[in-house]
Amino acid sequence: MKLYIKYMVSLRCKMVVKDELNKLGLRYAVVDLGMVEISGDISEQQRQLLKKNLLNSGLELLDDKKSILIEKIKNVIIEMVNDSKDVSKVNYSDYISAELDCDYPYLSTMFSEVKGITIQQFIIISKIERVKELLLYDEITLNEIAYKLHYSSAAHLSNQFKKITGLSPSFFKKLGQKRKEHVENL
Repeated sequence: MKLYIKYMVSLRCKMVVKDELNKLGLRYAVVDLGMVEISGDISEQQRQLLKKNLLNSGLELLDDKKSILIEKIKNVIIEMVNDSKDVSKVNYSDYISAELDCDYPYLSTMFSEVKGITIQQFIIISKIERVKELLLYDEITLNEIAYKLHYSSAAHLSNQFKKITGLSPSFFKKLGQKRKEHVENL
C-alpha cells in the first residue's frame, strides 16, 4: 500500500517518517521523497495516528487524489533539480509527463489550479533554492552551478536569481558567510 506525504523533501524528512512508521509498528518496503510503501495494510487508527504525528513534524499525510498528484509533480521536479539529472536534452514538460505517465496539459492545469503558479515557475523556484544551497556550500563556482543546473550562462542564472530573491548570487553568498561566522563566534 502506498501513502503520499506532503512537504517530504529531504533525507531528514525520510528519517522522521521511518521513525514514525517504526513507532506504530508499520513495516515499510520503500520510503522515498513524498511516498511510502507499506508492507501490508494500515488500520484507520494507525493512519490517523501517523497523520497526527507527521503533522507535529511539519509533514502531512495526503488523502485526496488531487493533492497526491500535485505532490508527485513537485517531487519529480525537486528530484530533477537536486539530482541534476541530464534533462537538458529533453523538454521539462516531456520529462515530467514521462515520469508520471500522464498527459502534460492535464498535469499543468491541475498544478496551476491547486498551487496558483505554473509548473515552470515552480521549476525556477526549485532551481533557485538549489542554487542557494550550492552557493552556501561554497564548493563550486557560479559558472559550474549554472552548467550543473542547465542554465545557458552564469549571467542568465544571476539575472534569474536576482529576479526571484532580490539579491545577486555574490551578495547572497556573502550574507551566508557572515551568518556562518556569526554562529561560529557565539
